[in-house]
Amino acid sequence: MPVMGKARAMRQISRHRRPQGQAQRGQATRFWGRHAVLAALANPERTVKRIWGTREALGQLDLPPVIPISYAEVTDLARLVARDAPHQGLVIEVDPLEDIYLGDLLQQEVDADSKRPLIVLDQVTDPQNIGAVLRSAAAFDAAAIITQDRHSPPESGVIARSASGALEIVPWVRVVNLSRALEEIAEAQYWRIGLMGDTDTTLGSTLDGSRVALVLGSEGDGMRHNVMEHCDVLAKLPISPRMESLNISNAAAIALYAVATAKS
Repeated sequence: MPVMGKARAMRQISRHRRPQGQAQRGQATRFWGRHAVLAALANPERTVKRIWGTREALGQLDLPPVIPISYAEVTDLARLVARDAPHQGLVIEVDPLEDIYLGDLLQQEVDADSKRPLIVLDQVTDPQNIGAVLRSAAAFDAAAIITQDRHSPPESGVIARSASGALEIVPWVRVVNLSRALEEIAEAQYWRIGLMGDTDTTLGSTLDGSRVALVLGSEGDGMRHNVMEHCDVLAKLPISPRMESLNISNAAAIALYAVATAKS
């Protein structure tokens, strides 16, 4: 099965390398699981430093000769990853992707006259939630997810596994200040919708065909006040009063579906 050179429709933003001498964000990390590994191998922007696998799993791949390969037993692979992680016979070591700049992404979307939504996450720190949101973003053709650098986790095997390949597809933009990023998003003519439960306005009533940025806060504290003030409207998902709230990844998936169906 070929794994290199796969075309990717969503990640086309040019990347800018950091000035010489400035450290790359994070260190090399390990991904595991078939979807995460194959997606990383298919991403020409991803540097894969080494791959470990069982003979059976590696025998199904058409790997480039430049990647060092180590054959390993299942029990050996288990020692390379998080405890009880379902590695499916494949583990790779990768460098983190280069930064994506918000201005570049917004310009690309405007130039393409695109109305793909943005997902803005305020202090969402759980890696599994980040991965699940990335997966939903890929499923509903979102343009990117945007997080504040110091309030979001680095790339990791947990995120890659939860994202099921979407980490390599959906641009992940990290910004220094989320409020300033929302101002830049507004200048690009996006309608900024903050999702929360304490409002009478439903999400569906706010969708009018404009470019949309969906802003979601953490499950514990929700959106910070300053982030909330940088939204054009606050809206809720019309869930039953028997439940107080939804998991952040479920809320993102439902909101993205609402945007997708409103455009059609």
